[in-house]
Amino acid sequence: MEHKTVDVDSEDGSFNGRTNHGMWPLDEVIPKKAKFPCCIVWTPLPIVSWLAPFIGHVGICQEDGTVLDFAGSNFMNIDNFSYGAVARYLQLERKKCCFPPNLSSHTCKQSYRHAERGTSISWDDALNTCMQQYHHKYFNMFTCNSHSFVANCLNRLAYNGHLQWNVLNLMALILLKAQWVDIMSILRSFYPFAIVLCFGMFMAGWSFLIGLVSFSTLLVGWFFLGTYCVKNLVE
Repeated sequence: MEHKTVDVDSEDGSFNGRTNHGMWPLDEVIPKKAKFPCCIVWTPLPIVSWLAPFIGHVGICQEDGTVLDFAGSNFMNIDNFSYGAVARYLQLERKKCCFPPNLSSHTCKQSYRHAERGTSISWDDALNTCMQQYHHKYFNMFTCNSHSFVANCLNRLAYNGHLQWNVLNLMALILLKAQWVDIMSILRSFYPFAIVLCFGMFMAGWSFLIGLVSFSTLLVGWFFLGTYCVKNLVE
């Protein structure tokens, strides 16, 4: 991808070269080329998203837009997003991250905790360090999944000044702030759920709807329990 010689950084409006935060401007988001610089990306999961459309697979992108995602035990996908094209994305601001070369130069409020948990000198450095860690982890949808990897990256970045990123607040961030790539992405995400819902209601009536709500409640309840009540149950 060619870098523009004159461009405006979407993060702070600076022109050409380094910004006043000491970072190079990012290229624009190009969904057709699967390039999402410094974005969290989301796509629906087969079967799971058919029953709970707010659940999906997530990844996080390097500064050049390359997608990284934890796709299986000891396996990281690079520039080949699992389960299909990106449906939603949220571009994050690098100026909200903490990149301290040493302890005295921390910009986040939790400098000592950040130092203990691990810091990085750049966005890509943080992602690459986390990627190396997850090369040695076993994938489990309920305890260590793609959300775990992205949350770990955000904690290493100390994004938005805190180190409490987890599966639940990451999910909420995507649901509330991520934007859809296009109308087809919306249809691809909700059409299977609508078919399952209509078929289930036709075959089983309201009992199917109750079962569907119970499934979603149990799923969210599990992650709430594993995140806030039982330490280290959900990474």
